[in-house]
Amino acid sequence: MNIEHGFLRALHVLRRHRHMPQRHPHEIFQLSTINAVLEGVYDGDMSYGQLKRHGDFGIGTFNALDGEMIAFDGRFWQVRGDGRANPVPDDALTPFATVLFFAPKIEEEVVRPVDLDGLKGIIDSKVSSSNLFCAVRIDGIFASVHTRSIPRQSKPYPPLVDVTKHQPEFDFAHVEGTIVGFRFPDFAAGMNVPGYHLHFLTRDERGGGHLLAMQLDRGRLAIDEESDFHIELPTDPDFLVSDLAGDHRADLKQAEE
Repeated sequence: MNIEHGFLRALHVLRRHRHMPQRHPHEIFQLSTINAVLEGVYDGDMSYGQLKRHGDFGIGTFNALDGEMIAFDGRFWQVRGDGRANPVPDDALTPFATVLFFAPKIEEEVVRPVDLDGLKGIIDSKVSSSNLFCAVRIDGIFASVHTRSIPRQSKPYPPLVDVTKHQPEFDFAHVEGTIVGFRFPDFAAGMNVPGYHLHFLTRDERGGGHLLAMQLDRGRLAIDEESDFHIELPTDPDFLVSDLAGDHRADLKQAEE
């Protein structure tokens, strides 16, 4: 990024901050779209200090796609390409994130071992409709967890599907931790990941990443089912010239799984 472009982006982020209202406590807030990420729009458009005004819980990424974000209980963590987790400073930037003020309406003890598909089945059985937005949290003891985290990218940015072909992956065994994420309706394709998008953080807050697989021994499930969704779009040149209208579901499935 040259000095002039960096200065203009900083002015844009500051201007967004000055005109940013506090959001409704039961509203899911999202910056940008998943299709933009698939197309390689990785420059940060909002600071995490600004993002925290919209929620204390969520997932996302960082400027230049530098790792995976996971947030809960008002604390935000960055899992970089080495699998290690660190607190997120307020001046860090994000090109894509989804957050809300988490207020679970459904809570359930999971008392038998389940894999990821089994956990999704439990959640599906508890919510009222597949057409609503769901934030989910699972605190538990895991026999195993398999994650990935994407290392920082350099311009010209490659598409996400190419980046994830070389993603570092990590395994955790006999570990306590927290899963955080969302279940979005199928009609949200293009805006967010249809179905489940989940991140993981170990209880000792040292590692985690984008969740690929897991085996839960036992834990506690909490679900916040919401109908309000607010999205804000970047206005930088990369976003404005990207082709976001195509059907990217096949690429998204490959990149996510």
